Amino acid sequence: MQTSEKSQVPSDDLKPAKESNFLAQNPHLQSLEISGFDPNNPPDPKLIDTCVHCGFCLSTCPSYRVLGKEMDSPRGRIYLMDAINEGDAPLNKATSQHFDTCLGCLACVTTCPSGVQYDKLISATRHQVTRNQERTFSDNAIRTLIFNLFPYPHRLRPLLVPLFIYQKLGLPKLVRKTGLLKKVFPRLAAMESILPKVTVDSFRDNLPEVIPAQGEKRYRVGVILGCVQRLLFSPVNEATVRVLTANGCEVVVPKSQGCCAALPEHQGQAEQAKALARQMIDSFENTGVDLVIINAAGCGHTLKEYGHILADDPQYREKAEKFAANVKDVQEFLASAGITAKLNPLIDGDLTIVYQDACHLLHGQKISLQPRQLLQQIPGVKLKEPVDAALCCGSAGVYNMLQPEVADELGVQKVENLLNTGAELIASSNPGCSLQIKKHLELQGKQVTLMHPIELLDYSIRGVKLLRK
Repeated sequence: MQTSEKSQVPSDDLKPAKESNFLAQNPHLQSLEISGFDPNNPPDPKLIDTCVHCGFCLSTCPSYRVLGKEMDSPRGRIYLMDAINEGDAPLNKATSQHFDTCLGCLACVTTCPSGVQYDKLISATRHQVTRNQERTFSDNAIRTLIFNLFPYPHRLRPLLVPLFIYQKLGLPKLVRKTGLLKKVFPRLAAMESILPKVTVDSFRDNLPEVIPAQGEKRYRVGVILGCVQRLLFSPVNEATVRVLTANGCEVVVPKSQGCCAALPEHQGQAEQAKALARQMIDSFENTGVDLVIINAAGCGHTLKEYGHILADDPQYREKAEKFAANVKDVQEFLASAGITAKLNPLIDGDLTIVYQDACHLLHGQKISLQPRQLLQQIPGVKLKEPVDAALCCGSAGVYNMLQPEVADELGVQKVENLLNTGAELIASSNPGCSLQIKKHLELQGKQVTLMHPIELLDYSIRGVKLLRK
């Protein structure tokens, strides 16, 4: 996939609809299927008008970097939203594809000097696309699989048995070597390529509902386990609980909690997202916790958006705002509360670590310094910074399954930048990012340890030493 030369000036075929006939200038959009957005929360024209078309977003937009097309940039998509609002362009397959290519990484929100709330614009647009745009059979099939499986651990867990057998028999190497699955079902192949190792721990759910603090109790906090996280990244959850209790936190883990709603919300599945958000709020309502702690970046961003997600729900609106205000990323919380447990070296001598910024932590929650500050408290840790640290790795929730070609190019770039630091270990705060990075490390034949920062803190507190590769 070739990246074309970028321009900081809007291309001629993307002049604002008010200055030219957008549809006449873009004949490939004229296959009218739907006249425009429906009246249910379309992209707000006032938010659209805050964009001054300066182009600062272009250099930070991952989809624009890869595809090189104006309409696959934040500025181009805003032009398109405006044109559809004004009736100068249809909401059809041709226009929807440009909204689908957006990773939702929010780098443009961080970069924009005009404060354009692109996150709210793309969210409203994706809900419109989901409601009003017909998709192909294969697209519907993969989306149905994702949204009816991943957010529900009780549905996903039984499928781990055949996946466990599949991996034990060594079939992944055979499947990937033949390349047949990629040719016949490219999106299914993309899903298979990031499949984490299924272990015996994946079948256990052994955290008690209340875990006492070690020493003097400083806080009573709730911990969210996640959906995929609790099954395939259970060591991260267990490390989170150990670190919190070691630092004076009584931990509450409600058994009734489910998915945080990140996957459906980011892809415009509004009703499913609302239902999952209500379930999460209910599960923590009478627990008496001071704060709700999350250790996955994408989940954390969505949890903090519950007030927006349930803004139209009179029964849950206030509950959602209160819940969201009490959500803290585990690194955000620990950096503020302070580490009281003794930290020990992870190896004999110095250990060089590169921290991978997850987009929904960096751009969505504005959390960047805290993970680095915590890692630097571990004796012997030397922190490296990669080039293009703010560029998305291509995971973006389920983006690497729905848009595998763009995701793969971004994954290659990300891994090269991380490796070029010469670090011995990569610290990643999001399960999706970790899977994407591990995939491209393997494709490049590199053996570099990748761990969540909370796992490193857990090892340090317990005095567990890492083995150098």
